[in-house]
Amino acid sequence: MRPRWLWGLRRGLILFGELAVTLGLVTVLLATYELWWTNRAAEANAAQTVSALERQWDAQAQRQARQQAQAPSSAPGPTAGASPSGTPAPPPASGTGGGGRGGSGGTGIDSMARDLTAFAVIRIPTLGLVFPVAEGVDKYAVLNHGYIGHYPGTAMPGQAGNFAVAGHRNTHGQPFRYLDRIRVGDAVIVEVAGWDYVYQVDSILPETEPSDGTVVLPEPYSTDHPSGRYGYRTAGHYITLTTCTPPFTSLYRMVVWGHLVGEQPRPVTVGA
Repeated sequence: MRPRWLWGLRRGLILFGELAVTLGLVTVLLATYELWWTNRAAEANAAQTVSALERQWDAQAQRQARQQAQAPSSAPGPTAGASPSGTPAPPPASGTGGGGRGGSGGTGIDSMARDLTAFAVIRIPTLGLVFPVAEGVDKYAVLNHGYIGHYPGTAMPGQAGNFAVAGHRNTHGQPFRYLDRIRVGDAVIVEVAGWDYVYQVDSILPETEPSDGTVVLPEPYSTDHPSGRYGYRTAGHYITLTTCTPPFTSLYRMVVWGHLVGEQPRPVTVGA
């Protein structure tokens, strides 16, 4: 007959095994949720948001075009919004009108950022990246829903200063999953109502401390890397992309900087 303690040990091992299996299953479920389901849901939300936003912009542009075509004209001349040569004029440099260089607002962007969940779309062709931009960088309110977040207080697209944004590197849509593959010279396109702004990547900071707040200043640079290799020292029209690094951690931040190289009227989809 086996000793009583041996029976107790056997029962304890069985219980430990059952707990280990249960814990393993819970871990697998949590990992599946974080690494698969949050991405699936956030990516779907982001794609729907981009599609809805672009349809809205197209509808607005077509309404404006119809209104301009129906408006009486006292004398023949260039179409409203176009230069004498027939090419579209740059957006007006006013706080409520346009987002041209030197302006203080961008095609109604300031009010759009307050009134809409998303107010812009960022495209990085070399990465195949297309994601909407919303105001704020809180992960629960903005980033976890598949949005790239706009740092409050920084410039809007096309404005003088620094249009600074943040995005997840992993999970919840992970818009900046492959940001480490971007290269100097790559284009970052920011779409807003009526206008596309094209930025060119100038410098890439692979790793810095989360407290390195100067990376989102109007003239952004790194306090932790003061050599002058990263960022800018003069006023301009800049963009800053930030994300966590290394992957699957939030220990440090990766920063990408670029400057505005072009702006053009956003093409309208026929039949929108």
